[in-house]
Amino acid sequence: MTRRIIRAIEHPGATMLGHLTGRLLLRREGYAVDTGKVIDAAIANGVVIELNASPQRLDMDWRLWRRAADRGLLCSINPDAHDTAGLSYVRTGVHAARKGWLTREHVLNTRPLAEMARWLKRGRGKR
Repeated sequence: MTRRIIRAIEHPGATMLGHLTGRLLLRREGYAVDTGKVIDAAIANGVVIELNASPQRLDMDWRLWRRAADRGLLCSINPDAHDTAGLSYVRTGVHAARKGWLTREHVLNTRPLAEMARWLKRGRGKR
């Protein structure tokens, strides 16, 4: 699984990796994946890793964020909303990010819209 995820990260069209482990808390264990290698590949390729804010996921785990962010990994807090009520999960994601010692500089989607648009337009690996 690690090789498959890294191959996806290395694809020129990839900008963000979601569902790093695919876990569902209290329901399904995550994939057998070497998160360290995936984080290394994301950093090397300028790919953001999602902090999935759904209370059923909270993936990537908060314990991995501080070291990864210190090495240059960017996070995007995403609610994994399947309806408008799910948008409130962003707050849960912010709490998980804080628990992982992330600041707004580490979180891509805290940036103003114009800066976000420029970031996306530049393309992967040119950040």
